Amino acid sequence: MVIAIANQKGGVGKTTTAVNLSSALAFMGYKVLLVDTDPQAHSTISCLNDPSNYDRSLYDVLINPQLPITSVLVKTNIPGLDLVISKISMAKLEPTLIGEIDGHFRLKDALQPVREQYDFIFIDTPPTLGLITVNSLVAADSVLIPIQSSYLCLEGTDDLLETIEKVKRVANPGLNIIGVIITLFDKRTNLSRDVVKRIKQVFGPKVFRTFISKSVKLEESPAYKESIFTYAPDSVGAYQYRKIAEEILERVKNEKNRTP
Repeated sequence: MVIAIANQKGGVGKTTTAVNLSSALAFMGYKVLLVDTDPQAHSTISCLNDPSNYDRSLYDVLINPQLPITSVLVKTNIPGLDLVISKISMAKLEPTLIGEIDGHFRLKDALQPVREQYDFIFIDTPPTLGLITVNSLVAADSVLIPIQSSYLCLEGTDDLLETIEKVKRVANPGLNIIGVIITLFDKRTNLSRDVVKRIKQVFGPKVFRTFISKSVKLEESPAYKESIFTYAPDSVGAYQYRKIAEEILERVKNEKNRTP
């Protein structure tokens, strides 16, 4: 199962979700690959002590299809969780691939040889709807959308949904939205509760039952190159991402049961 974590709005918790959801499933015993496609490389920085030790990144693989993705795939400190490295060079991908007939399929083709080695592959996407995100949607089976519980939470959502529909029509007809995660939720405020109602009106049952609360521990853990499960395993954030992982498993199982 390949899941792209996408929302072109920044600061909604894409990387936090990518790292901690991947870690949760790895700790549950699943084999997981986290693919960092963001030029800011926050997933890479969060998982590796010194990313500068690695010469190549996903960019090198995507511009040179002869280079296997295993050349930029490393093990993290969590058993069962591997990472595909990103660097700032990913910012050059779009101008480099302009005019290439297979430009939107590079990531899908690169992942194909390792897909069967993993139970889950999560793709952390940048806060844009450009070529990198489109590559991620073409490569994915499903999309996971984090939405911050703030006043402008649904700003740009129409553009994201439109992009998903275009990818379905043109390149990936099986793509679906596996769910919407409400992040940075503050149960103490009326605003957060009102925002949740708005999000549920738009996405209905796609919204996960578990919300991700605002958490200092979740903000701190990347600085120590740890997931929430090693940095603060008894925290609310760890509990919530574990519950989200369980909901993911439930939805994947239900989807398989519906497939003839």
